[in-house]
Amino acid sequence: MTENTQTPSSPDSELPTQYAPAEVEGKLYERWVERGYFTADAASEKPAYTIVIPPPNVTGSLHLGHAFQHTLMDALTRRKRMQGHEVLWLPGMDHAGIATQNKVEQQLAEEGKSRHDLGREEFVERVWQWKEEYGGKILGQMRRLGDGVDWSRERFTMDEGLSKAVQTIFKKLYDDELIYRAERIINWCPRCLTAISDIEVEYQEDAGELVSIRYGEGEDSLVVATTRAETMLGDTAVAVHPDDERYKHLVGKQIKLPLTDRTIPVVADTHVDPEFGTGAVKVTPAHDPNDFAIGQRHDLPSMTIMDEHGVITVHGPFLGLDRYEARSAVVGALREQGRIVAEKRPYMHSVGHCSRCKTTVEPRLSMQWWVNVKPLAKAAGDAVRDGRVKIHPEDMSKRYFDWVDNMNDWCISRQLWWGHRIPIWYGPDGEIVCVGPDEQPPAGEGWHQDTDVLDTWFSSGLWPFSTLGWPEKTPDLAKFYSTDVLLTGHDIIFFWVARMMMFGLYAMDGEAPFKTIALTGLVRDERGKKMSKSFGNVVDPLDWMDKYGSDAVRFTLAKGANPGTDVPIGEDWVQASRNFANKIWNATRFALMNGATVEGELPPAEKLSATDRWILSRLNKTVAQVDAYYEDFQFAKLSEALYHFAWDEVFDWYVELSKTTFFAGGEGAKASGRVLGEVLDVLMRLLHPVVPFVTETLWTTLTGRESLVVAEWPSDSGFRDEAAEAEIGNLQQVVTEVRRFRADQGLQPGQKVPARLDLAGTPLAAHEAAIRQLLRLQPEGEGFSATATLPVGGATVALDLSGTIDVDAERKRLSKDLAAAEKEKAQAEAKLGNEAFLAKAPDNVVDKIKGRLAKAEADIARIQAQLAALPAA
Repeated sequence: MTENTQTPSSPDSELPTQYAPAEVEGKLYERWVERGYFTADAASEKPAYTIVIPPPNVTGSLHLGHAFQHTLMDALTRRKRMQGHEVLWLPGMDHAGIATQNKVEQQLAEEGKSRHDLGREEFVERVWQWKEEYGGKILGQMRRLGDGVDWSRERFTMDEGLSKAVQTIFKKLYDDELIYRAERIINWCPRCLTAISDIEVEYQEDAGELVSIRYGEGEDSLVVATTRAETMLGDTAVAVHPDDERYKHLVGKQIKLPLTDRTIPVVADTHVDPEFGTGAVKVTPAHDPNDFAIGQRHDLPSMTIMDEHGVITVHGPFLGLDRYEARSAVVGALREQGRIVAEKRPYMHSVGHCSRCKTTVEPRLSMQWWVNVKPLAKAAGDAVRDGRVKIHPEDMSKRYFDWVDNMNDWCISRQLWWGHRIPIWYGPDGEIVCVGPDEQPPAGEGWHQDTDVLDTWFSSGLWPFSTLGWPEKTPDLAKFYSTDVLLTGHDIIFFWVARMMMFGLYAMDGEAPFKTIALTGLVRDERGKKMSKSFGNVVDPLDWMDKYGSDAVRFTLAKGANPGTDVPIGEDWVQASRNFANKIWNATRFALMNGATVEGELPPAEKLSATDRWILSRLNKTVAQVDAYYEDFQFAKLSEALYHFAWDEVFDWYVELSKTTFFAGGEGAKASGRVLGEVLDVLMRLLHPVVPFVTETLWTTLTGRESLVVAEWPSDSGFRDEAAEAEIGNLQQVVTEVRRFRADQGLQPGQKVPARLDLAGTPLAAHEAAIRQLLRLQPEGEGFSATATLPVGGATVALDLSGTIDVDAERKRLSKDLAAAEKEKAQAEAKLGNEAFLAKAPDNVVDKIKGRLAKAEADIARIQAQLAALPAA
């Protein structure tokens, strides 16, 4: 798109004196959407750039984790759009089976009803109504953040197109014998009454009890320990290690199971750790995944002893008891029989809870549908190993391989009503038929569809290609698959990332769903602590956006984004980012009022001052540096580089150094105005992907052009001027050292001091006016007395401090500080010279003392220089 080159007639009048994000951000965003800047064109000849968005739950709202990842994805897509790519960042939502069903069931409970009162069809219709009325709140919040997504392509994991994709791939997997039905151990929620995936299980340290129970009699007895005493009712063996001499006489024998009329065998299995506890473990195949595996190896029966509500279904005295009631009752009964050898309570141990309702999860033997992941997982591992897909940072690859190389078969059925219903029909004579999207299900008496729905991760695993129209061969699929980057938290690499890899490679003939997996850390509070409602440290990013603006929140998050590592964030940091936005605003207003312009060509280097050549050289180095950081997903480093270039070099140095030029007027001021315009133009382009709102407002005012969203990304022109950089570096050294001396002498920043500058024969001579202005140095007048002389940067600065400080008091203060520093040095030297101490002291202690010595020596040199610079008594 050709940029409009019209310039505003009175730029300074178009910028208010203060930046008010609330008055700018909403209007700007809607303008971007209305103009179609974020709408991707599949017919475009531009190179495609696609990012897959992790679809948030339809029940969700924007939290800091969302804001963090969306900021980074938005930065990537905005930059690529500016670089001339046809960018697709496709938004949408996940139907979130359990979470959404729970929301509607809670509504029904308030009406005194359950889903069973409505029936399946009416309940599902009620969920759709809830989704239309309450769901998708997060989509509006994404607009607040500034997400440059293509709203015209918004998708939902249960819309018609995605439902067809789900049915298609289920049928394909089933026909390829990669989906099967079997009875296995699953995570079961007795509250939600469904199997749940590993990612829906949250582990926490709970206070339970560990009881040691004696099984068998006399020499034919052994002791097992358990935290779930009630499950002993379903024990079908005791296992010991085959090499454990203590129990060799028992292997193969039957022993009495307490509280029952059954005997159970003692089996030898290498899974048992003979060094842990007593070296004997109870085996309950129907209620523990490890025990189930032992049972499979030894052909043990599996006894289910509780129902889906966690209620005991066997053994008279415990029948009908809740699992916790049964636990207490079983322990009591065992105690009466003298079977309890030891009890430990509280016993802290890791317990799984349903992430939705916080109920303790129960491992349970259940008939479910499964995906045979072995060939799919191998393909997902091979795609990374052979370089088709890169994981960033690379050291995260090990975690990925650990998962895909050891993945267990995936339980995909859920006992819910909301979700993609499993497309399996059962016949009256045991027939099983899988029905594809274009096929008619079998009809007739006795035929019925499976009542379960698919795991939410099954449909979200298809997201990179189902949202582009698959299984149809659409223009979107041809243009935008495979996607370029998956940017997501390292916490879901196992669950979502791996599933997309498996399904994408399987459905798309070996073409991976993305070229790069860029893994981020998790957002934590300013102390590095996990954000949790129970900790009271959860922050609503919308509150910070209201208070400081979306740009401030975005910039703070980006500044903390080191690849793969967690991101601490606190309100003080957001406030500092707001101050940065204000600094950009105020500096740009100053620039516009002093002739900054983008009109015309830049003057040739030989007609520019050293200051102008310095900032242009630094500008181009910054462009190159930022580009390199983007390609390496180093958002923290590129944000820091832009922050320091903008604040330190442009605003604190270039603008200040240029003031004397602007005040003087003439050709020099005209040239500097064009250079400042160029610097601000490029700086706003560089900053825009991370802080889009304030930069858009300032850039359109500065340039009069259409929008930064469709502006060109700046390129490194190759201009470098090392001599100018050295010259200005020297000037900065002089100003910095004299400022430090002034501060050490207790002078106020604005306090003027007579001074003589000896700059003859140095490049600094051309900067005398700027140096005097920056340091508040008056010309030497009549009666000038050089009471302090500072040789710095090849120049000499002589100051007349008479009448400005109490020399005697200052000398006493500095002498006291010098004595303290010399004492510290002597103590550190004594310790480091003590061989006995060095032989015993840890390395970190020795390093600390070395640091104290170095600091003391630096302090002594600094104080001695200050004393030498004081006027003679």
